[in-house]
Amino acid sequence: MELDIVALSRLQFGVTALYHFLFVPLTIGLSILLAIMETVYVMTGRVIWRDMTKFWGVLFGINFAMGVATGVVMEFQFGMNWSYYSHYVGDVFGAPLAIEALMAFFLEATFVGLFFFGWDKLSKVGHLVATWCVGLGTNFSALWILIANGWMQNPVGAVFNPQTMRMEVSDFAAVLTNTVAQAKFVHTVSAGYTCASVFVLGVSAWYLLRGRHVELAKRSMTVAASFGLAASLSVVVLGDESGYQSSEHQKMKLAAIEAMWETHPAPAAFTVFGFPDQEARETHYAVHIPAVMGLIGTRSLNTVIPGIDEMSKRAEVRIREGLKAYDALQQIREAGSTTKVSQGVRDAFEFNGPDMGYALLLKRYVDDPRKATDEQIKKAAWDTVPPVAPLFWLFRIMVGIGMFLILLTGTFFVLSASRQLDRHRWLLKVAVWSIALPWIAIEAGWMVAEIGRQPWIIEGVLPTAVAVSNLGAMTVLLTLCGYIVIYTILLIIEMKLMLKAIRKGPEQEHPPHVVGEAFQRAVPSSVRTAME
Repeated sequence: MELDIVALSRLQFGVTALYHFLFVPLTIGLSILLAIMETVYVMTGRVIWRDMTKFWGVLFGINFAMGVATGVVMEFQFGMNWSYYSHYVGDVFGAPLAIEALMAFFLEATFVGLFFFGWDKLSKVGHLVATWCVGLGTNFSALWILIANGWMQNPVGAVFNPQTMRMEVSDFAAVLTNTVAQAKFVHTVSAGYTCASVFVLGVSAWYLLRGRHVELAKRSMTVAASFGLAASLSVVVLGDESGYQSSEHQKMKLAAIEAMWETHPAPAAFTVFGFPDQEARETHYAVHIPAVMGLIGTRSLNTVIPGIDEMSKRAEVRIREGLKAYDALQQIREAGSTTKVSQGVRDAFEFNGPDMGYALLLKRYVDDPRKATDEQIKKAAWDTVPPVAPLFWLFRIMVGIGMFLILLTGTFFVLSASRQLDRHRWLLKVAVWSIALPWIAIEAGWMVAEIGRQPWIIEGVLPTAVAVSNLGAMTVLLTLCGYIVIYTILLIIEMKLMLKAIRKGPEQEHPPHVVGEAFQRAVPSSVRTAME
């Protein structure tokens, strides 16, 4: 029953996070695109750029509201479903979330109001400053969330206090400058920029296919193609940095993503295709590219990437070492203070403390890890291997889509430079049908990050199985169903509102001195002259 609660709690948080992350990337990316468009308006004085900013701002506002509604619930889940986790790391994890709410979210929300209601009340420059503050607030919000998430995957700047049984901050600067968090932040916001760019590109292509708002659509596509190409290229570069960080701090995740069961001589090959079999511990029909994985994962030709089997054996050793720390901790707790135990006990706790989290993996099989059998220790060691097949394919879906989006944005960048955006209708159709691809890649990337660190909720420190609240399985199941229903309704509302706004189109404030090509072909020149 406890394992059912763990699985349901993970599923509930995963579902709400996946729903929430449907809105976040578009909010992050559109906020910067709006600032770019309004900057052009302020610099040139051309009203069409103000029309563009207002139109895409409407879509941003709809998406922002839904993102807020779905995001608030996630923070409450830490207390509801993961109470022991909140108790164990609240001193560390709570600080970035609190700063995110006070610094980033309030900043973002305040200037969102000024963006929508300040057009006629602020000067051009004043409104532009408000728009840029919306973008900065949105990105600051992502920064603090990812600092918290990055700490879970590389817990630095904190120590365990045996008196309080909690992790406590020892170096807040180390938490802020965590290399994993910084790599995740720049990778995530770049993915958001790409998502918004492809969205603007696709919607604008839809207008061109119908001969509506042609000049506005072309300008939007030019901005989206340029910004999207830079963003999609940076996603690849920054994704490489994330892979390198995994080789430093999450070696098992990297091995699982590559379905690398055995340790191979450096440099390791990259598996392009295959069917991982976790029971047989092999990958069927594998197709390899020599040396590529070694270069990506280690940036060298002579550094060995350990395989899954080797990493599981290392985990068994760390479990046995962690049992020494766990035993010393129990003696300290019984004595009531570290000063009341022998120096040998204190030394055992200090020396083996970094491995104590591995001993907690045994909680899945036995209440007191010190009573675990050799067979249970071996099972716990193999539990450190995450689901290999899902990670293997999700990663390749993400990378494949990323490569396609570079090609897509690059193509439209060239077309915009040569003023031929509407020359190839089939390319416009491809852009429309590609709107959903960034979300698929982003959701796949999130699942790679979160599934890949299992069985840990805090890498190497706290297993997921011991972090849940003491709830009934039926309670978690009912709330899970409730969340799915409510979030699905919100998603449907979001899509209907977005589609309605797109069909309606922008409310242009400048004279229609330039009309669509389809309109020009259909209306005689004398009539067009009279209308103009």
